[in-house]
Amino acid sequence: MSIMRTSPFSSAAVPAVPALPALLLSISLSLAAPMPALRAQDMSGMWSNAAGSDASLGKPDTQWFQDAKFGLFIHWGLYSHLGNEWRGKSYYGSGEWLMNRAKIPAADYAAVAGEFNPAGFDAGEWARVARDAGMRYMVVTSKHHEGFAMFASKASPFNIAGATPYARDPMLPLSQACAREGIKFGFYYSQFQDWHEPDAGGNRWDFDESKKDYKKYYAQKSIPQIKELLTGYGPLGLMWFDTPGGLTRDETVAFMREVRALQPQCLISSRVGRGLGDFRDFGDSELPPAPIDGPWEALFTHNDSWGFVRSDQNFKTPRDIIRLLASTAARGGNLLLNVGPDGAGRFPQKSTDFLRETGRWLARNGDAIYGASASPIPDQPWGVMTLKAAARPRDTARLFLHIFERPRDGVIVVPGMSGAHVVSAAFLNGKKLPHRADAGELRVTLPDNLPDERDTVVEVRLKNAPAAQWGKLPARISRQHDTFTLDAALAAPAGKAGLKSITNSRYFGNWKHDLCITGLRAPGDRAAFAVRIAEPGDYRVTLEYYCGPETKGREGIFRAGDFEIPFETLLTGVYEKHQPLPLVRHVLGIVTIKDAAPAEFSIAPKTTAKDDRDLLWLRRVIVEPVR
Repeated sequence: MSIMRTSPFSSAAVPAVPALPALLLSISLSLAAPMPALRAQDMSGMWSNAAGSDASLGKPDTQWFQDAKFGLFIHWGLYSHLGNEWRGKSYYGSGEWLMNRAKIPAADYAAVAGEFNPAGFDAGEWARVARDAGMRYMVVTSKHHEGFAMFASKASPFNIAGATPYARDPMLPLSQACAREGIKFGFYYSQFQDWHEPDAGGNRWDFDESKKDYKKYYAQKSIPQIKELLTGYGPLGLMWFDTPGGLTRDETVAFMREVRALQPQCLISSRVGRGLGDFRDFGDSELPPAPIDGPWEALFTHNDSWGFVRSDQNFKTPRDIIRLLASTAARGGNLLLNVGPDGAGRFPQKSTDFLRETGRWLARNGDAIYGASASPIPDQPWGVMTLKAAARPRDTARLFLHIFERPRDGVIVVPGMSGAHVVSAAFLNGKKLPHRADAGELRVTLPDNLPDERDTVVEVRLKNAPAAQWGKLPARISRQHDTFTLDAALAAPAGKAGLKSITNSRYFGNWKHDLCITGLRAPGDRAAFAVRIAEPGDYRVTLEYYCGPETKGREGIFRAGDFEIPFETLLTGVYEKHQPLPLVRHVLGIVTIKDAAPAEFSIAPKTTAKDDRDLLWLRRVIVEPVR
């Protein structure tokens, strides 16, 4: 006797996959036995940037992903045609959220599909831009929160092939073009939010939240569409899910298991929810302050919006992209950089030009990025580092110095090199550079002019790779640079003080994540920075912080060894998550450092607050040699 197991991906149009665990029944049988709708806040309850697995899921190979380092994210949908404008009003910020922000009725928004005709779309050109930029994988929005499918879907008529004058599927030629160019291809899919559907998450202006049946939406649209993506476009490198909700952890595991059954090597993003996923995605525009174990991505967009916005011209320059890519690689992660094509299907010209210029840099310097692991040495005033370990016992390890700023004397100092046994130092073109190693430091002498002021790479060959030193080495302060920033993440908090990420935004959806030391309430609560002063002298000290009206005017003390500067906090504004974090750069004064030696800089309240409120939220300490 055989038993038919109902799969959440099964449909009459597509043959069922082999029998799968009964957990899947809890999703697909919801129509037969309706469950009370889960509350919308379940989405935030499922949200996590952690990635983890379950023993039943197996482990696909993530090495290609960890070696790739650079990927192209593409946000493209009906919102691209609108350009963040609705009925004569411009909306600034993330264009893909226009329907939500303008509270456009689902029926009115659906009518936009009748105008959407991206005749300028060229799948081959998109893939060539990614290839020329040095990107190794691509993720494109198959369905964003608006609910419109950018592929030919039998599960819902609200799709580009069935509801627009374009009347065809752009995703199939795009997947094929990426395959020709050797680029791993993947889909973004908003699995829970769908503003077009009455039973999905997100749309509260049209649909009564208390009457929603999320499981019905999953069974009738979300899961069938995901199966279409997994079975109709060849081998996928990854499925990039977003905004989880409506499923328990067991149901999420079953959801992932089904993806595995259809595409065993397809990686799943951590935004599938419940702390699961094959790789970890951080918040939008968030870069961790130190290396992270395992595969992960930093997500940034080329300008301020993810979807196309006509008014948005704030593009990251090639230098910005190159340095962001190097800084991400120095922490062991990938940079997934977004471009928002317009409604005609064309990339902004600056995106095309700046990405190709980045690719020209990678053509010369890619050995220091692709396949590299995190630097064992933290960021330095002159730049960052990446590492390639020795492949065989007799080989040398290679430490790549990404030089953003040339010191005044032209000497790059690399601390934390005890036992590394330096063999050579050279530009990637083979030109040798003078160097010497002593007292645990490597010194490399540069020529008067850097070959590339955006990022000049020096390769240092070592018999032994240095030990991991993040969080252990003092920050080196020297008169050979004009400015030193001691970010809050470098501090050793004491007492009730601790590091906290303060989320804020400049425009809607343009998220920023400022790490600050908070909890400075009593003299025993301190933010202490270990520093090493290379040359004695006078240094100007500035604090960058947030201070709200409830604590303005409180007294604090900055200490540099035995030197003290008392100060009174300045009002910066009021923190609100959807506004920029109001910060002030408060110049404290000049401290005299008498000895070239290790020291400690610290900030603490002078007295205990009666209302137990923070002195300030410290973003960074800025130190400048007095000239």
